[in-house]
Amino acid sequence: MRSLVLALVLATVAGCDRSETKKDPQPVTKPDDGQGSGSDAQRYKDEQAQFDRARRPDQIVTALGIGPGKRVADIGAGSGLLTVHLARAVLPDGKVVATDIDKAPLDLLSARIHNAGLDSVVEPRVVKENDPGLERGQYDAILLSQVDHYFDDPVAWLQAAAPALKPGGRLVITNRLYHRAAALDAAARAGLSRRSESTDVPGQFIAVFTVEKAK
Repeated sequence: MRSLVLALVLATVAGCDRSETKKDPQPVTKPDDGQGSGSDAQRYKDEQAQFDRARRPDQIVTALGIGPGKRVADIGAGSGLLTVHLARAVLPDGKVVATDIDKAPLDLLSARIHNAGLDSVVEPRVVKENDPGLERGQYDAILLSQVDHYFDDPVAWLQAAAPALKPGGRLVITNRLYHRAAALDAAARAGLSRRSESTDVPGQFIAVFTVEKAK
């Protein structure tokens, strides 16, 4: 009888351990490259799907006004959850320069881009913290997605980035609504003109700017 009770107790403890493990799964450190387990591939798909539902990248692509052959800078691109959408939008002969101040997230981005078959479209680029690192007059659009509030001097950064735009190019800032006032103020002080704004994504704003012509 004692043996039976002990066996039931051990079984119960083991079941609790498995339950706790399910509540706290290991985080995905990189997208599946086709060689991982099926569960890794599913987590990657779930991560992208969750991002897409929350951030509505289709609206960001529309605000950027990009299409085939366009050149875009994705500032603070991180692991590339948004970059893949930009890359698909500029296929087959466009270019996305994905920047970050750290190499580690760009390594994750590279894996994601490779998994999506977009290596030829995206150029990961490590840049200095306060330097956009973009070529002058080469970009149809520059995107700052939930990154502008990290700049030490947002006005100076925007002023440095603006010359990278082609004539008529767009600079788009999207962030959480509580960063909106600071973002709009910095853009105005940097000499950018607000052309449109959307708050259709809950808790977010998407603002489109162009460079004011010199008088």
